[in-house]
Amino acid sequence: MIAVSSPTSVLLAGGGSAGHVSPLLALADALLRRHPGITVTALGTEVGLESRLVPARGLDLRFVPKVPLPRRPSADLLRLPGRLREAVSAAGRAIDETGAEVVVGFGGYVSTPAYLAARRRRIPIVIHEQNARPGLANRLGARWTPFVATTFSTTRLPGARRIGMPLRREITQLDRSQSRAEALDHFGLEADRPTVLVTGGSLGAKRINDAFAASSAALSRGGVQILHVTGLGKDFTPEPAEGGAPYVVVPYADRMELAYAAADLVVARAGANTVCELTAVGLPAVYVPLPIGNGEQRLNAADVVAAGGGMVVDDAAMTSEWVQAHLIPLATDGGRLTAMAQAAARLGERAADEALADLVDEAWRSRR
Repeated sequence: MIAVSSPTSVLLAGGGSAGHVSPLLALADALLRRHPGITVTALGTEVGLESRLVPARGLDLRFVPKVPLPRRPSADLLRLPGRLREAVSAAGRAIDETGAEVVVGFGGYVSTPAYLAARRRRIPIVIHEQNARPGLANRLGARWTPFVATTFSTTRLPGARRIGMPLRREITQLDRSQSRAEALDHFGLEADRPTVLVTGGSLGAKRINDAFAASSAALSRGGVQILHVTGLGKDFTPEPAEGGAPYVVVPYADRMELAYAAADLVVARAGANTVCELTAVGLPAVYVPLPIGNGEQRLNAADVVAAGGGMVVDDAAMTSEWVQAHLIPLATDGGRLTAMAQAAARLGERAADEALADLVDEAWRSRR
């Protein structure tokens, strides 16, 4: 019998949002580079982003029923045990059919049934928590495994080690200065002006969109050119000043690395993936955390803000008045932007995908 020196099949569980799917895909790429011939299977739902993004990457995707945890007493709470059993059974079939030797979870409603099914089969579990404040699934799963990784130093999970956020190689290998000319040409921007990238993610952020739409003429007069990624279905027509700086609107940037290469400053939400991408490429940012949820977005930005690589503006304070009074002076202060960029870059982590692959290998060795 030939001894096997590396895992031959791994199941990656995560879905729903880009925050779960993006690190899943980054890990899949790292495992495939590291272990030629390995089988990498994703576990998700039919309704999340994974249903489109995972097959597009050429990976096999198995499905589990979506089992969200009801936030208040309702009929859904009474149906929860049956739905969870169905999801655990589906996750177990995926493990058995693919011969998975390690299960990796990224949190969310896909991971809980995967953790339960793996535990029943005594298969090693690896957990990666993206957010500063861990979710319920990963708090549960962390009780059953020593192989727990986090993105942020402030995240509290038993035995966790901080590795950062696994990111796409298009981001981690980006040289902004080398790609800047291509990026400016790609978006129709000018080389001699400061550029602010404004983005609220794939769905956009109405508060940010409205503030900048109302400020387009003032920004243009102030010499600040804008690349505004509004979100699908949320584009608008800006009114830049005649002879002023360009204001470019796109609903979606399919090459976000070029948007980063064009930018000198970013205005964005503070999702974990966004914060980590911006620090990895060394971009200063104005973070506008979502005002709903458990406050995790403000925590996600805490380290980079404390280091001087960004600042936080409350959602309610992100107005056209704030843009004109504060953003224009910041965007045109080259010295301050350089200092902020250097501070952000010092926190950037470009090798988290390989660090998480190390943890998968470690977990696989433990079962032997």
